[in-house]
Amino acid sequence: MKALVIAAGKGTRLKSLTKDKPKPLVQLLGLSLIERVILSARQAGIDEFIIVIGYLGESIRDKLGNGNKYGLRITYVENSEWDRGNAVSVSKARELLNGTFLLLMADHIFDSNILTDLKELKPKKDECVLVVDKQPKVYIDLDDASKVKLVNDKIVAIDKKLVDYNCIDCGIFLLTSSIFDALDLSIKGGDETLSAGIRILASKGKMRSFDIKDNVWLDIDTEDSYMKAEKLLLSRLKKPTDGPIAKIINRPASVIISKLLVKTKIAPNSISFFGFMLGVLSGVLFSMGTYFYVVLGGVMCQLSSVVDGCDGEIARLKFQESDYGAWFDAVLDRYADGLIILGMAYGWWKISGSVGIWIVGFIAVIGSLINSYTAVKYDAIFARSEKKGGLRFGRDFRLLLIVLGAIFNQIFYTLVILGILTNAESIRRLYVLRNK
Repeated sequence: MKALVIAAGKGTRLKSLTKDKPKPLVQLLGLSLIERVILSARQAGIDEFIIVIGYLGESIRDKLGNGNKYGLRITYVENSEWDRGNAVSVSKARELLNGTFLLLMADHIFDSNILTDLKELKPKKDECVLVVDKQPKVYIDLDDASKVKLVNDKIVAIDKKLVDYNCIDCGIFLLTSSIFDALDLSIKGGDETLSAGIRILASKGKMRSFDIKDNVWLDIDTEDSYMKAEKLLLSRLKKPTDGPIAKIINRPASVIISKLLVKTKIAPNSISFFGFMLGVLSGVLFSMGTYFYVVLGGVMCQLSSVVDGCDGEIARLKFQESDYGAWFDAVLDRYADGLIILGMAYGWWKISGSVGIWIVGFIAVIGSLINSYTAVKYDAIFARSEKKGGLRFGRDFRLLLIVLGAIFNQIFYTLVILGILTNAESIRRLYVLRNK
C-alpha cells in the first residue's frame, strides 16, 4: 500500500523554528517531522511514499532523497500553488494513485500501530476512512482541532467550529480514488480544505471512522504543540520492564542525557560500548581496595547504570532499534557486571587477604548472570499475561546495591547479599513459572 504525505505548506505558525527551512524539516529530538512520519509508517510496513512538496520543496527532496537510506521508495509531486488549501496538494497526486492508499500529514506524530490496524480494513467501493480520537488526551488542542460528528461510526459532520461533536480528526486517512472527485467539487465550490472534500463524501454516506483507542497522535502546528510533542516522546521512553530503581532514579536521569545525545550522530551501539567502559572503569577502581577508590568505583557503577538506558532511548527516538543492538547491549552488560564484581572481590582480597571472598564473589557473579538470563524469559511470559510478575529485581537494583555497599565501605557483605538475593530471585522465578 502507498502512502501520500502532504508537505507543501509554509507553516507560518511555527516560524520561530522554521526560519529558512520548510516546516516538515523542523527537528524534533534528532529527526525532522517528516522523517518521523515516514519512519512511523515504515514500522507499519509501508515502504512506498508519494510526497507533495511546495514551499522550499527542494530542501525536502535533498534531505530525504529517493528513500534508499531509509529502506523505502519516495516519489515527489510538486505543488507550485502551495499557498492554497491542502485539498489542492492532495489533488496534485491524483495521477500517481489508484486503489486504496494512506494519506498522512507531514507535521503529525503518531503510533505506527494506528497504520498497522488501519491497513487491515477493507473499505467498500468508493468508501473512505478517517482516523478519529474519541477520547482526546489533555495535550490535544481542542480549539485548533477539527471536530467530527459520528453516527454509528459514520461521519456526518466535520469542521473546526463544530459544536456538536463526539471525536477529533487525527489527520490520518485510508482513501480510495473517490476522494479526488470530492475534492474537485469542493475546490470548484471555493473551499480548498481537505475537510470540505470529506464533507462531500460524508453527505453520500461514504466516510467511515476508525478510532485510535489507546494509541497517541499529535498535530504539531505551534510552538506549544511542539513542546508538548517533545515532552510526549520523552515520557514514552520508559519500558514496562523497568524496575523500581530504573523508574525513580535511572530513567529520569538517562532521559535528560538522551535528550542531548539524540541531537548528535552518536549511534546507540556506541553508547552501549561507552556504558560498558564505565563498568570496566568501575571494576578497576574497586580493585584498588582503598575507600576513596571504592567510592569512585560506586559512582562509575551508578553512572554506567544510567547510561545503560540511553542506548535504547536513542534507538527508539531515532527508529534505530534492532535485534543486534539489543543483543550487543545485553552481552556488554553481562561482561560489565562480571568485571565489577571481580574488581570488588579482588580489592577486598588485597586489603584483607581473605580467600573466602573468591567464593562469595563467584556466587554473586553466577547469581547476577542467571538473574539476567532468567529475566528475559520471565518478562516475555508475563508480557503476554494480564497478571503481574511481582516486584522486578533487575540490573538497576543490583547495581544500586553495589553503589550503597561502596558508600558504606561494606564490600564483603554487599557481595554476600548480592549472591543471596540474585540466586533466590532466580529460584523464585522458576517456581512462579512452574506454577503459572
